[in-house]
Amino acid sequence: MEVKLKYGIDKLLFGMKQKDVEAIYGKPNGQYNDEEDNIVYVYNAYKMRLTFYDEEEMRLGYITSTNENLELFGEQIISKKWSDVKKVLTEKKLTQFETEIVDGTENYFFENNWLFVNVDYGIVFKIEIGAIFTDNDDFDWKFKA
Repeated sequence: MEVKLKYGIDKLLFGMKQKDVEAIYGKPNGQYNDEEDNIVYVYNAYKMRLTFYDEEEMRLGYITSTNENLELFGEQIISKKWSDVKKVLTEKKLTQFETEIVDGTENYFFENNWLFVNVDYGIVFKIEIGAIFTDNDDFDWKFKA
């Protein structure tokens, strides 16, 4: 499953509605509302959570995944050493990031691509990607219905 920064993962594109996602992956294994009344779909087989933004007409705006088959720039990233993943990111000019450590977990945030890489014990265990913003502070939806 290819991570496409600024676009989505695999066949998922930011801006899709729930019906568009269900046409690809079927009904989710579960769903819930987060603290901001967004709807989150959970797909167990894909190890993904998909967030549809309430204030954006329920468009897909955020994806969290621990799927071992995720690839970024042709390289698998989940369960890989952070130093190896960081090298790949650096080669692709992703060098500016913010670091936050929460309960020993390192979180690296690449704002220009809205990418979070979550690392525990030196190993990448989760990524999060989100839709990016235009210069006008609107979401740059990639899916055109």
